Amino acid sequence: MKQVHVNTNDHSYTVYLDNGLRFETGKWLQKCLEQPVSSILVITDSTVGPLYLKDVLSGLSGFEQVHTVTIPSGEQSKSFAEYERLITEALTCGLDRKSVIIALGGGVVGDIAGFVAASYMRGIRFVQMPTTLLAHDSSVGGKVAINHALGKNMVGAFHQPEVVLYDTAMLGSLSTQEWRSGFAEVLKHGLILNRPFYEWLQTSIKSFDSIDNDLMAELLSQSIAIKAKVVSEDEQEHGVRALLNLGHTLGHAIESVSGYGRITHGEAVVIGIVFAMRLSEQLYDTHLDIPSFIAWVKSFGYETEIPNELSRQELLLAMKKDKKTEAGMIRMILLKEIGVACVEKVETDIIFSLLKEN
Repeated sequence: MKQVHVNTNDHSYTVYLDNGLRFETGKWLQKCLEQPVSSILVITDSTVGPLYLKDVLSGLSGFEQVHTVTIPSGEQSKSFAEYERLITEALTCGLDRKSVIIALGGGVVGDIAGFVAASYMRGIRFVQMPTTLLAHDSSVGGKVAINHALGKNMVGAFHQPEVVLYDTAMLGSLSTQEWRSGFAEVLKHGLILNRPFYEWLQTSIKSFDSIDNDLMAELLSQSIAIKAKVVSEDEQEHGVRALLNLGHTLGHAIESVSGYGRITHGEAVVIGIVFAMRLSEQLYDTHLDIPSFIAWVKSFGYETEIPNELSRQELLLAMKKDKKTEAGMIRMILLKEIGVACVEKVETDIIFSLLKEN
């Protein structure tokens, strides 16, 4: 078993990574939760539930009140309507301040379940049980949110989980597209803060099929450790945590303009990373070997160019709605070199010019 500790101003918690953790959920709750648990609500989705909910419930047999609710799988579920339904479900089940919400699923489930936990009765405890590679990133750090028609993750909170239980065996059911979506966040961590990790990825990961259990455990623990270090230094994104948004300003805009769910988060982020690398070379005296990066990610099936059908004007407008925008300037996460990222305020005409070129 691998463990990564996360320290925040709010509290500290641990990410546990191992095969078969889902069968022992109750044991880990008893070990990691300081206060008694009055009831549990497991929130999952229509894809994960049929695969793993029964296993998780078997591990919770020692608890008297265990409720479940399933949301439709996909980004569309991060909506006000689904949020209201989950709050109603929590009220109907009689959840109180000593209850615990378990998020069993990928990033969407973790985001909306975490936001329900953050806002229900002004905040109750929750546990992250990620089932995707993408969720290795989103399950750590306490960012929870739902989407608005005008922007992704615009309504949310910071609410740290009590513990993260990552049963890596559940990654075996992922599609290639889901692998791509999650791996984008892994390589991002290397690009912004850890060149040796990035170079190790390029050397070690040639295809998703070649990732065995040991390699997966090493990949995840290193990537989560980078995220945990950043969160420990800057829990609420006033400084260094903003660097984790490399590729996300354009990536979120692509998701929004194309319609949530039509392109996965990670696939959009890779396009955003390539854009940020080009902008970095344009603004700084640096060479990032973009052709090498593009060749590597294309070998996994990533697209690296903005889809032609997306209006560049609409993308710019979406980027200007980003939470990182200040006084009309778009705050971009750029690279001075591999492993060294920075925040740069960039004029919109410079960004629009580069958008039209790609």
